[in-house]
Amino acid sequence: MRSAAVKAGPAAAVPSCPEWTVLDLVRHQAAVHSWAAQAIVTAPDAGPPEWSKPPKEWDEALAWWDSQVRVLLARLRETPPDRPAWTFDGTNRAGWWARRQAHETSIHRLDAELATGHDVPTLLFDSEFAADGIDEFLTVMVPRQLQKGRAVEGTGRLLVHAADAGRTWDTRLTAGEPMVVTAVHDSAVDSDATLAGTADAVYRRLWGRPSHAIVSGDESLLAAIPRP
Repeated sequence: MRSAAVKAGPAAAVPSCPEWTVLDLVRHQAAVHSWAAQAIVTAPDAGPPEWSKPPKEWDEALAWWDSQVRVLLARLRETPPDRPAWTFDGTNRAGWWARRQAHETSIHRLDAELATGHDVPTLLFDSEFAADGIDEFLTVMVPRQLQKGRAVEGTGRLLVHAADAGRTWDTRLTAGEPMVVTAVHDSAVDSDATLAGTADAVYRRLWGRPSHAIVSGDESLLAAIPRP
């Protein structure tokens, strides 16, 4: 991500985040890494750590980001994964942050690569990793949006199928209610809509990034899911 951001330059627009420049993207990711590093050493009952404000100038922001990544990685390596720590989903274990930051950074890496002028980055995520990202999106990040007051805006049954990973999620939506997600072993389940493709493609599509995944049936159900 850092290499792509530097290649694009601070003033480049980020097509997948229309209101951001690459500088905005870097400052956001740096702040998230700093926040996660603090959360790893924050007791569950202490509440969320404060949100740090990264430098506004490009060179200083990059340097600060580098320092925060070093702190984050050191704490992930040194902290037992089962040690109690604050998380926003109630899991409250330090190791939870490794998964969250892996997917946070991967999606924003796509953003940085898109800012260099690639319509679809040549980067391909490993099918197992991408499938885990699909699961995290559906079972962690969507509920997070509901916690923030966002709402499911449609009713129906959406089947999410990552063909090369052999994984399928039966996603039931009811307007104004929590989304119910169940892992299933049969992609032929009756549904109102299906999102299908490689795990890499489905991962990108759920996060609203350019993708070759295919939606069949009622496409409004995919749009009804609140995205981060």
